[in-house]
Amino acid sequence: MEKSDGCCSTHLIDGDGAFNDTGLEQLIKEVRLGECGLSYAVVSIMGPQSSGKSTLLNHLFGTSFREMDAFKGRSQTTKGIWLARCAGIEPCTLVMDLEGTDGRERGEDDTAFEKQSALFALAVSDIVLINMWCHDIGREQAANKPLLKTVFQVMMRLFSPRKTTLMFVIRDKTRTPLENLEPVLREDIQKIWDSVPKPEAHKETPLSEFFNVEVVALSSYEEKEEQFKEQVASLRQRFFHSIAPGGLAGDRRGVVPASGFSFSAQEIWKVIKENKDLDLPAHKVMVATVRCEEIANEKYGSFVANEKWCQMKEAVESGPVSGFGKKLSAILNISLSEYDAEAIYFDEGVRSAKRKQLEEKLLQLVQPAHQSMLGHIRSGTLEKFKEAFDKALNAGEGFSLAAQTCTQFYMAQFDEWRADAVIEQANWDTSKVRDKLHRDIDAHIASVHAAKLSELTSSFEAKLNAALSGPVEALLDGANSETWSAIKKLLLRETESAVAGFCNAICGFDMDEQSKDKLIASLENYGRGVVEAKAREESGRVLIRMKDRFSMLFSHDSDSMPRIWTGKEDIRAITKTARSASLKLLSVMAAIRLDDDVDNIETTLSSALMDAKNNAAIKDRSIIPFDPLASNSWEKISSSRTLITPVQCKSLWRQFKTETEYTVTQAISAQEAHKRNNNWLPPPWAIAALVVLGFNEFMTLLRNPLYLGVIFVGFLLIKALWVQLDISGEFRNGALPGLLSLSSKFVPTIMNLLKKLAEEGQKPATADPQRNATKSFQNGSSSFSDSSSSASSSVTSPKQGTEYSNTLKDD
Repeated sequence: MEKSDGCCSTHLIDGDGAFNDTGLEQLIKEVRLGECGLSYAVVSIMGPQSSGKSTLLNHLFGTSFREMDAFKGRSQTTKGIWLARCAGIEPCTLVMDLEGTDGRERGEDDTAFEKQSALFALAVSDIVLINMWCHDIGREQAANKPLLKTVFQVMMRLFSPRKTTLMFVIRDKTRTPLENLEPVLREDIQKIWDSVPKPEAHKETPLSEFFNVEVVALSSYEEKEEQFKEQVASLRQRFFHSIAPGGLAGDRRGVVPASGFSFSAQEIWKVIKENKDLDLPAHKVMVATVRCEEIANEKYGSFVANEKWCQMKEAVESGPVSGFGKKLSAILNISLSEYDAEAIYFDEGVRSAKRKQLEEKLLQLVQPAHQSMLGHIRSGTLEKFKEAFDKALNAGEGFSLAAQTCTQFYMAQFDEWRADAVIEQANWDTSKVRDKLHRDIDAHIASVHAAKLSELTSSFEAKLNAALSGPVEALLDGANSETWSAIKKLLLRETESAVAGFCNAICGFDMDEQSKDKLIASLENYGRGVVEAKAREESGRVLIRMKDRFSMLFSHDSDSMPRIWTGKEDIRAITKTARSASLKLLSVMAAIRLDDDVDNIETTLSSALMDAKNNAAIKDRSIIPFDPLASNSWEKISSSRTLITPVQCKSLWRQFKTETEYTVTQAISAQEAHKRNNNWLPPPWAIAALVVLGFNEFMTLLRNPLYLGVIFVGFLLIKALWVQLDISGEFRNGALPGLLSLSSKFVPTIMNLLKKLAEEGQKPATADPQRNATKSFQNGSSSFSDSSSSASSSVTSPKQGTEYSNTLKDD
């Protein structure tokens, strides 16, 4: 590319037909052609070689094309096609200087490139200057006739030609006025047009349909330079605003937008080089397609790299972005507006299609971010709903009212936030996200509903369990004829209380009657289940309960005081009463009686286990025994209500009797032992023998009272030794260990007693010896009493221990 005096030019097509795309791109960038839209024009010039084309262009447009040096002779100056910008002309005007025709350098083989360059000029130019000599007008073999034939012939190769302005520039005008020259020239042009072969579609088409013909004349540059320059300056004025209506380039049917000129020119030359017919409408669409796609890709890349979009995309990944829809719509609008601004001059159908594709690509790019935004809005709304819903419930608001109020409010909030995230260019259906939120809210409400109902149910069940378990256990522990009646009343009362409280608690849940009745029935069944479970639990301990009741009634009197078996009690009657009470307990625990059905369990058990006549009949081998307890079910009692079967009752009663017989035996033994202990006198015959045989010794004692004192003193000494040596304690571990221990303690104990007696004898006598003697006797008596008590306790304790051991052994 060359620059001179503010004019840029480039060798567009060289002499060999190679297209200089790099140079053209540089020229377009230099002159900022891409910013012109449709406000530009292209002018080209044709004519014989060395006819002054470059000179005319340089003076007319201020270009700097290379001119022929007349002193070096006439030769080819311009090779191929040169392109330059016209200096100082608005709008932006590009001018092409074509290689001259009929040049000797190419010889006879010049028609191929001549036709190609002519077709190229007609296809891309708005105005074509035909440079011709004035003296060639009217001549049959003039140099302009082959050129015009070439122009008209190649025009036929344009499928739908644009209407081009042909400006015939007559050079070196003679004295013949232009008014006389122009008709002759137009006649020649018409003849050439008529003689050119045309396709069937254009057989009758006039020249005016293809060209606007203009004729101007210029004086000789060499002979009348000043006049030439004045005429050129006047002609130059006609190129200002040439694209305006009525201007030289007023017909803009086939114009290509400036941003697509480079690509269009390359493709036109490519088609021409391949010697194909040039379909300008199709070419226009093709150029529009390529350029609009390039613009769309450029805007897409620009959007991807947009800093605001990148920040928004990164931010929306971690949370909601305020004003997301408006901000993103604004960025999209900028990209689409820029596309519209650059592609506005291209084919409308192509432009619209590519714009739609760009919009779809951009929306496809931003859709994940939009989905993330909706996801954040949905999850955030759901969390806020949960918080508000829980807060409302904790504040005591009714469940259904709280659910309805919170749902309406936060669905409206979601709609507002969703509207804030809407992208203007998109028509996405966000109802699925809204439906998903509604389903999530409904699911949470259902979950909380179930949890709250379960919590309430569990709470009232726990209260019912606490209200029933203890009292039922106490009633069963004190089982009597009214036990199950009392349990039924208790169950009815507590169940009604629990149901009333439960109904009051669930009144805010807005439940249908069927569901409400179902929950109430479940609570009532639970209460009954608690009673039945407690009854089954207590039935497993019935044997312990029976033994406890028997022990209580047998071992305690009517005042609940422990019995002392003195021998006056009727053990048989007491035993029967205690066993009857225990059997009563067994009959109560045998079955659940929460209904109003009547049973004969107590009668059956009493007749089978307590009736002596029945037992006697069973023992009588002549009578076929009938055992009412030989069954696994009670009459009129279902298996679900049975706690203890008849067979189990019989087995329990047998075990009960076995385990309580020892208590009865012990009582009988205690009565007998009490009788023996209370009969302390010896038998009468022993008393008579003592009187008869001991009469002489008794009389001796009466005759000599001193013996009585000696005996008493000896008793005291023996008693003292007994206490000091702890003879009873020493013999607890056996006879041999006791003897060995006493042998080692006997002498020291005697010495100790003698020492004490000696000390007592050395004390000074008082004035009243009789009083001292009396005091000593009293002390001795006291010692004797203490010793006797100790001895008695020592003797009595082992005896009681022996009796207790015998009792355990009998048990």
